[in-house]
Amino acid sequence: MSIHEAAISWQRQPHASDPTTYSRNHLVTLNGDQQLKVSASAEFKGDSRCADPEQMLLSAVSSCHMLFFLAIAEYQGYLIESYEDSPQAWLEKTGKGGMEITRVVLSPKVVIGGDKQPDPAALARIHESAHKNCFIRNSITASVEINHS
Repeated sequence: MSIHEAAISWQRQPHASDPTTYSRNHLVTLNGDQQLKVSASAEFKGDSRCADPEQMLLSAVSSCHMLFFLAIAEYQGYLIESYEDSPQAWLEKTGKGGMEITRVVLSPKVVIGGDKQPDPAALARIHESAHKNCFIRNSITASVEINHS
């Protein structure tokens, strides 16, 4: 077991373009000194220059999958030179009367160096194992798909 922490800080300020409401901008502090500017998404009166919680959830799923993929690939003797992903998430109304991230699609692009090269089936197995073991994916109800090449 491990415990993970963050600090959230918000102070009332006027909204930049809507004087009838407040600014959604705030700071998230991680590991004591890493600060990330966060707001609601633009659709919810947020600042489009800031990260939004939905993007942070999406990046957490993608990052977790990548970290498991890299660990499994290394354990199996593959030399991963680079890994890039352009993940997407769908925020949709649900039958429960609210909105939620219902679907995540990861699209990792992996470059493998060295003499040992996986065939497509071996690469798919590594992704499947990373998918199965990803802590973040196991913590959410949204479906998570992987389009790998």
